Amino acid sequence: MRLRPVRPAGWWYDGLLLAALVALTVALAGGHLFGLDRAVADWAADHRPTAARWIAMIFNYLGQGTPLALIALGLGVLLAVRLRSVRPLLPPVLAEVLTYLTIGPLKVWTARPAPSASVKEPFLPPEQTLPLFQDGLPVRFAQSYPSGHVANAIVWYGVLALLLAPLLRTFGRTVPPRLVTVVRVVPPLVVLCTTTYLGWHWLTDSVAGLLLGLLLDRLLHRAPWDDLPLPGRLRRWDQPFTTHP
Repeated sequence: MRLRPVRPAGWWYDGLLLAALVALTVALAGGHLFGLDRAVADWAADHRPTAARWIAMIFNYLGQGTPLALIALGLGVLLAVRLRSVRPLLPPVLAEVLTYLTIGPLKVWTARPAPSASVKEPFLPPEQTLPLFQDGLPVRFAQSYPSGHVANAIVWYGVLALLLAPLLRTFGRTVPPRLVTVVRVVPPLVVLCTTTYLGWHWLTDSVAGLLLGLLLDRLLHRAPWDDLPLPGRLRRWDQPFTTHP
């Protein structure tokens, strides 16, 4: 099996993303960048009229992981039926496994409250909402780092773009490369901006979600979906989909 190409090519970029995520986590654990986080959160709170808040909340739904996963699975099922192949189901399944094993555990491990934790339950002092590793708080109040909305948006829109092109090919249609880029780039950027603007995450939470999401996205797009070995009973349903005419 040969891994599928990604851009930028090579593993150096993956290493850079991982190193940046580790460096950011270490910096926050050491009490750095809190001033930046607080300045951005305070500016957003001072520039959040009701209309802008509602618009941001609506656009933030673009990063809801469960609906995105269900849409991706639906596209995978439709493509699987049209090609009579189980392979289109593999990307959404693996994406769900990767996000489940990374985003949630990292949130629990780093145990960081959101900016809003000072104005609603558990009503922490503002200075206590910034540090990581607050193991004394209930888990539901300390799951801000990294931003799951941002990471999920990158992963799931990448999966949707991966499935959309071959699905439309089965209907005799093609997807312009620019549209694929828009699908993969615009929603995650919108989610990053809105989740920070609404005070649901610190800026560094969103940046960490961006780094983690890009890393997971590259892993998923490297997978040789058309060549992965299948169990014996499924080999009759192993038509390729990424290279299907």
